[in-house]
Parts: sequence; structure tokens; C-alpha cells
Amino acid sequence: MSILVVGSVAFDGIKTPSGKVDRCLGGSATYFSLSASFFADVRVVAVVGEDFTAEDEAVMVKRGVDISGLQRAKGKTFFWRGRYDYDLNTAHTLDTQLNVFADFKPKLSPESKASRIAFLGNIQPELQKEVRDQLQSAELVALDTMNMWIEISREALLRAIEGVNIVIINDAEARQLSGEPNLIKAARKILSWGPSALIVKRGEYGAALFTAGSYFAIPAYPLESVFDPTGAGDTFAGGFMGYLSSQPEMDEAAMRRAMIFGSVMASFNVEEFGTERVSRLTNEEINQRFSDFKQMTHFEEIPFERAVPIAQ
Repeated sequence: MSILVVGSVAFDGIKTPSGKVDRCLGGSATYFSLSASFFADVRVVAVVGEDFTAEDEAVMVKRGVDISGLQRAKGKTFFWRGRYDYDLNTAHTLDTQLNVFADFKPKLSPESKASRIAFLGNIQPELQKEVRDQLQSAELVALDTMNMWIEISREALLRAIEGVNIVIINDAEARQLSGEPNLIKAARKILSWGPSALIVKRGEYGAALFTAGSYFAIPAYPLESVFDPTGAGDTFAGGFMGYLSSQPEMDEAAMRRAMIFGSVMASFNVEEFGTERVSRLTNEEINQRFSDFKQMTHFEEIPFERAVPIAQ
């Protein structure tokens, strides 16, 4: 079964303590689709400009991503330039040029409308809801957003959240959206609005899964060198939802396993700028890192027994 992703395809200019790149392929739909393509067929709905070349297309096409929903418009492709200092959890935006993305109106084919699973990337909440309303047979729909939409389109965002199964945001956004400084309370409030699960991305500290009755957390995969954290969240979402789509039941046990695959995929993404590392990733590398992750996080059940009796 295929996964539908509606979001941005962009060019990025990025500077980090490890180096810089003036132009590389980016955007939420790009990062998500490349990651999810290791687990499932993926369809992309996005918009690009006249500067988007056949070479840029090939990055997704080589991974088997269906780009027939990639709309082309006169003008330039969405461009973002940012900088990371030594705190790689925080991106400093230097320039944002919406270009053709400013007038993006997602157009869904009959095949896209019949998708079983969909990811609504970081776009206007009104568009997210419009897309969700067209997915009448979807079993699982996830949504990502950002602080800007929380600030300027809160009511529209709440309406969009009501109609999805999973919300995927970072910890600062969870607190901002809920108005709760405590993350546990924030998660409970967001879940009360309709979603069955909330995933909170915590950058180098890992990620957490909240449902109505449980909590599950994983660390980030330890890396000695992090070149570029751009797109790590969307790459995580691609691994998470890609794995879920391959499972006969998308229950909580499957979601916990999917969290690991999401973290594994994100760990590869940050090793180089843009999409470079994930573009040449192999199944063997994914399996090995999953195995390493299992070893890192596994421990035996230890029944407690006090070693020294309490003195009477």
C-alpha cells in the first residue's frame, strides 16, 4: 500500500559548525518521501518552480517515489536559508523565499485520495484540513506543524488536528500549542482534541510517544559527527509511517517499533547535508543500525531485593 505525503519540496542553504552548502534539495515532502520509500511506495503532492531540474527529480525517482503529483508553476522553487550554531537543536532562519509555494493548492489524483496512510507536512493548516477531508478511506493520517502556524493560525490548526490520528511536533511546539509548560500535561491536552497518538520530537535527546493510556520514549542514536539536522524530523516521520504501513496491524506495539525505525532513519539524515546520506542508504545499513539500537536500549527485567536488611 502506498503512502501519500503532502508538503514542501524546496532548496535550502545551510551553515553549521561542520560546514556549509549554498543550495541543496530539501523540504518536508522530500525528506519524508525518501525515508518512507525504504518501507513502502510513496506518492508526493507538492509544488516546484522552473528551476527544479531533472537531476533534482531523480533524487526521488531513483527511490521509486511517485512524483506525478508534483505540480509545476512559473517562478522559483521555495527556498530557505538557515544557520545552526553549536546548539544543533535550534535553527536560525536567515532567509525565507516562498516563491511558488505561496500559492500552493494541493491537487489530489483519484489514486492519492484512496491512500491508506497519509502525512500532512508542514503547510498551512487550512490546506491540511482540505486534504484530510478528501481522504475518505484513510486508516491513518498524521500531521506536522510549526510555531508560526500555532501563532497565526491556531484555530485553523486545531480544526486540522481534530481530524487526524497522529500529531508529530517538537517539544517546544507541544508546549506552545497546549499552553502547558509540563510536557506530560501538554500531551494529555493535545490528545483530548482528537488524535489517538502524539509524537514529540526532542532532537538530540530522542523522541516520545504519548497515547491515552501509555508513554514510550527512546533516545537519539549516538553520533560523533552531526553535519546537518535539517529535515531530521520529517525523515523520522517517514521512517515511522513507512514502517507502520508495512504492518498488518497499526497498533501501539507496531508504533513503538516504528519509533525505533524513525530514529534510525533520522540518525542517517543528519550525517551529511540535505538528502545526500539518505539518498545512498542501503537496507543493510538500516538493519545494522536497528540492531545496534536494540542492543543500546535493551535491559533485562531486574526484580528488586534489598541487598542489606534494614537494621531493627
